[in-house]
Amino acid sequence: MSHIRLLIVEDHALVRAGMKALLQKVEGIQVVADMGDGLEAVKFVQMEAPDLVLMDIAMPGLNGLDATSRIVKESSTTRVILLSMYANEEYLSQALQVGASGYLLKGAELAELELAIKTVSRGETYLTPAVAKYAVEAYRNKSGAPSSPLTRLSGRQREILQLIAEGQTTKDIAYRLNLSVKTVETHRSQLMERLEIHDVPGLVRFAMRVGLIQPDF
Repeated sequence: MSHIRLLIVEDHALVRAGMKALLQKVEGIQVVADMGDGLEAVKFVQMEAPDLVLMDIAMPGLNGLDATSRIVKESSTTRVILLSMYANEEYLSQALQVGASGYLLKGAELAELELAIKTVSRGETYLTPAVAKYAVEAYRNKSGAPSSPLTRLSGRQREILQLIAEGQTTKDIAYRLNLSVKTVETHRSQLMERLEIHDVPGLVRFAMRVGLIQPDF
């Protein structure tokens, strides 16, 4: 039997090491790499094309949602399961819209993690029971995936929103994304208009609420 070639992407080193240690004991799964950066994950998939990526949603720089979007668009064979601490409609909506094949809570037992991986590797979708109810409700309402304020933003605007919320200056963002300062300022103005939020503290609170960044405790 061929192994499921799995990439783990999680920015907390201890959590990542724990997942790797657990999954290496599961028959039929081969952990080919692990890393803590969404952009590096995109590059790895481009070069190595693993069967499946286990991806944390909330990561600095390039978050799991935008990394998933890039991976799904660029690879027809690699599927993604998103990991989250939260069982809410907002996160599920975004996970489905960027093309994730699975949504799993970080508190899941190993048995559920194994089930999710093997379900998705067969070409099916796995939603942890705590969020599956939202998908059912959306289907019953014939409204498709649950709606989210983030759907008002383009992928680039979402990236810039995250970097603003992480405290980076316009100049820093322009350098990181290889854009002009004027282009970043335009995106910033447009995303504020679309979200109807007109100050940076408001953007930070919004980014925390939808899971683009995590609050510091």
